[in-house]
Amino acid sequence: MNGGFHIVVCGSIVPDPLQTLAPIEGPTGPALKNELMLPAVLDPWAGHALYEAAHLAKNAPGSKVWLVSLGPKAKLQQLMMTIAQKVSFELVVLDGPAGGFTDPCEVAGALAGGIEKIPDLDRSRLLLFGGCASASRDAGVTMQMVGERLGITDQFLGVDELTVSEDGSLQVLERIEGGQYQVSVCTGAPAVLAWATGNLPEPPNNPQIGMMNMRTIMPALQKAQPAPVGAEGVSYLGVELPKQRRETRIVKDLSVDEIAREIVEWLKG
Repeated sequence: MNGGFHIVVCGSIVPDPLQTLAPIEGPTGPALKNELMLPAVLDPWAGHALYEAAHLAKNAPGSKVWLVSLGPKAKLQQLMMTIAQKVSFELVVLDGPAGGFTDPCEVAGALAGGIEKIPDLDRSRLLLFGGCASASRDAGVTMQMVGERLGITDQFLGVDELTVSEDGSLQVLERIEGGQYQVSVCTGAPAVLAWATGNLPEPPNNPQIGMMNMRTIMPALQKAQPAPVGAEGVSYLGVELPKQRRETRIVKDLSVDEIAREIVEWLKG
């Protein structure tokens, strides 16, 4: 494709999944205990989107990648020390909460507003990438709403593969129900692609890429715009971790039908 793409990836931080999360009632509503102290990682689905974006930009000369991140800028700065060494991108920071107690509509509005302010962004060449879900804000609708706010109606969810043809058209391999795939063809940008797992492994660290990225990342963090998203008008009656329950009984010589019947009765109970 002549001129390449302008690829904007939406992705933020989530608590490291190896940490124990304890919900508490904070002064402004539900929160995580010691949230600011928890180690953070890039949201896994957003990570797939970022790596796919960098791969596409590498193979489409003239392309450029932006990472638009909504989260506490202090935590984003820590995360960027690692992510910046993976792939080349320009960071756009929105300083706001990154927890799971935010309304996806407000999050989408903040992200769309940040994208609209990107200098020299060509909407006719725009591919909006992001995760089909989130490890913290798993509403599953954020990317769709960002696309709608930007006027992009060609949207693909649960994407695992993207192929760009010589004429600039996009062939998208998209997950659907029943473990099957849907193959769609789009005439070209602009389009929204919410990624599932993609096909690419996590790139190795490259200190040279990291040093190049940090030249723009630090100024972006310093110029971070406040984005006080929340869940206005929503009240939570209670927040708690799912309770573990285990009941073990060892019985010999039960038939498959009897085992299935006992499991159904246990579930009903």
